[in-house]
Amino acid sequence: MMLLEGTVEVDDVDTFVAEIGEISAETGATIQAFDARYVVSERHLERAVELADRAIERGENVARDRAVEILLYAAGRRQITEALELGVSPGENRVVVLVDGGDETDAAATVRSRVLDAGTPTLGDYDSGRVCEYFDVSDAELDVVDGDLELLVLERVALLVVEK
Repeated sequence: MMLLEGTVEVDDVDTFVAEIGEISAETGATIQAFDARYVVSERHLERAVELADRAIERGENVARDRAVEILLYAAGRRQITEALELGVSPGENRVVVLVDGGDETDAAATVRSRVLDAGTPTLGDYDSGRVCEYFDVSDAELDVVDGDLELLVLERVALLVVEK
């Protein structure tokens, strides 16, 4: 798994998704772009990939597409429409792009050259208020784990398996 960081200018989300889909088809890699304001750590996305792959192997996946299944786990949601909030939106987006499987090196290079301005680090620069609201994390929960928001997000990701 490779994570790319930077910004993307999205005029039309469907066109952006189609471009990512083309790169994925050309390289055999799974590619998913996340709004960096919601990604608390590399481990957040690693865990989403692990759980999505496990669901696919067991035939328990919700989405037909692996990239979408990973998005669902990263979001801790079973509904694709709800999980899309973690994706890109029209305008300038600070993103973390996950590239996994296939020809990762070629896929990453192509993403960098065709869609990503890789000059801006984004991983770990999340919006804690936005994350708490999206993942429904309370101040009381944060107090219990000494403010370790990553731990609580990882718990929400893992709980998706139980909430079927």
